[in-house]
Amino acid sequence: MRRPRYKAPNARYHITARTNRQEMIFDKRFKSLFLKVIREARKKYDFLLVSFCLMNNHPHLVMEPLGKEDISKIMQWILSVFAIRYNKIMGYKGHVFYDRFKSKIIATVLQYLRTLFYIASNPVRAKLVDHPLEYEFNSVTYVRHGLDPGLLDPLPQRFQEALDRFLADYPRERYCRKDVRCSFFDRKPGRPRKK
Repeated sequence: MRRPRYKAPNARYHITARTNRQEMIFDKRFKSLFLKVIREARKKYDFLLVSFCLMNNHPHLVMEPLGKEDISKIMQWILSVFAIRYNKIMGYKGHVFYDRFKSKIIATVLQYLRTLFYIASNPVRAKLVDHPLEYEFNSVTYVRHGLDPGLLDPLPQRFQEALDRFLADYPRERYCRKDVRCSFFDRKPGRPRKK
């Protein structure tokens, strides 16, 4: 019996979904189809999409369901609609994705920055390009070139600035500072303590 997915209200999730047998099904046409399905999901469900990178056998997404939306329902819809359309185009039947999608709650500012850097760098680690901005299906490229304006939600300014610095110094600045300890969840209301 598989464990229930850990969820939290107002959580940001790093999401991945591997294709069946890790087949390289995501060519340019199916990457475009996947983004089209996400656009349709945004009309059906209320969520933020702040980062993505579509690799040849898996997508990476950073999403935040809004209100009472459920990340499982959103992702189930996206993956199943994509799978139905993929199978119809290819004349296949059966599973497109290996297992249920993987999700990890992003709980701290440091973890959020590292996730953004990790996703942006994925095509470089796979030796597809030398710089994240050279990869077409990467949110940093979409933002830099103003592609598909309604697809992505803007990052908060401090995160966008950190991501811009990371890309400018790439690959030297691999990780952000380790002394950042701010959490999205455990902050108490009120004035900050004096040091």
